[in-house]
Amino acid sequence: MKLFEKTLSQTELYKGRIIHVHVDDVELENGQPARREVVDHPGGVSVCILTEKDEVIFVRQFRYPYKQVLLELPAGKLEPGEDPFEAVKREQREETGTTSLQYISLGEVYPTPGYCGEIIRLWACRAQGRAEELSLDEDEFLCTERIPLEKAVEMVCNNEIPDAKTQIGILKTAELVKRGRL
Repeated sequence: MKLFEKTLSQTELYKGRIIHVHVDDVELENGQPARREVVDHPGGVSVCILTEKDEVIFVRQFRYPYKQVLLELPAGKLEPGEDPFEAVKREQREETGTTSLQYISLGEVYPTPGYCGEIIRLWACRAQGRAEELSLDEDEFLCTERIPLEKAVEMVCNNEIPDAKTQIGILKTAELVKRGRL
């Protein structure tokens, strides 16, 4: 089986500052027509930052779609043409006031492959030096929090952290620490 869908036409429904939404008419591998609703997103980055005491630096912020405050790893969207590695360093500085000398790639996450093309690139690092003042976007409000890595893993396993990128970043970072690689 070929496992491919051929795009026949595309109708743009919405073009926003961050996302673009379109409906595509496609031909399935068996020749039958189908429709796909797609959200295009520029992608994002996230980083699991460990302190010298093996604490994870989190951010808490209100997430409008869920109407609640979430505990998350620092993250942000990519600007047009921005290098993901430079973006993760920028987000780390802006949201936590920290920097790092070495980063380990944790790979990519496809958060919602059924309808959205977003790719989140993940890293882990150790914070260097003292934290500086945060430098948030004008529409960004958050506070930082430090939680021991072991407790963060427990929180993931107890369903206390629903954010997917955060769960993956914590669990992969914990495994790196366990193996002595971070």
